Amino acid sequence: MKVEQKKQLKKIIDGQIEELQEEIEAMKIALYPKKGNAPSDKVAHLYFKQEQSINIQRLEEATKRLNRLKNAYLKIDTKDYGICKECEEPIPLPRLELMPESLYCVACIQELGI
Repeated sequence: MKVEQKKQLKKIIDGQIEELQEEIEAMKIALYPKKGNAPSDKVAHLYFKQEQSINIQRLEEATKRLNRLKNAYLKIDTKDYGICKECEEPIPLPRLELMPESLYCVACIQELGI
């Protein structure tokens, strides 16, 4: 991978990290309303708890992806970045631009069933 391509990927990763951090903060605020803003009746409370459960899962997934992106940023200057862990072939640049944290090429993901 060329130096210029790595610079471009670093910008993409930076942008995605920033977006995810903002989303995570917004999710945290939505998960735990301030005192006095909680639902007042039983039905509203049940609906809130259901929504809260979904939002907790979203928060966990966003946090995992944030960690993968940070890890990709740290590894981008190594020789292993952009190389599929299964077939050891280069991962196509368009895939890395879309998902810079990718560890596998599309063919191997399909083959592995990940």
